[in-house]
Amino acid sequence: QLQLVESGGGLVQPGGSLRLSCAASGFTLDSYAIGWFRQAPGKEREWVSCISGGGGSTIYADSVKGRFTISRDNAKKTVYLQMNSLKPEDTAVYSCAKRFGQRCRTGGYDFWGQGTQVTVSS
Repeated sequence: QLQLVESGGGLVQPGGSLRLSCAASGFTLDSYAIGWFRQAPGKEREWVSCISGGGGSTIYADSVKGRFTISRDNAKKTVYLQMNSLKPEDTAVYSCAKRFGQRCRTGGYDFWGQGTQVTVSS
């Protein structure tokens, strides 16, 4: 059974850091690109970042470029999102998603996890 389970969210002050994890099961992780998305209350879901199946290619939304870093450990079947210099506008539910191929794109995702809440507030 295919599963994506996010963890690592929480409350952090502006300027702080968090590392999110996305644990995958039920499929061969290195055969697929994995992306991170976020959705703030009252807003549409926003694509944040993607890492290719082999991990050699990453892309980021302009809003997080230079602050967030995506990585993966295929042996541990886990994808990470390191978030630094967090801002109140980063507050959202963050979800990871599997794409239907190995390459990164902003679209073409076919399965999402349940998400983890990130709140940036003083």
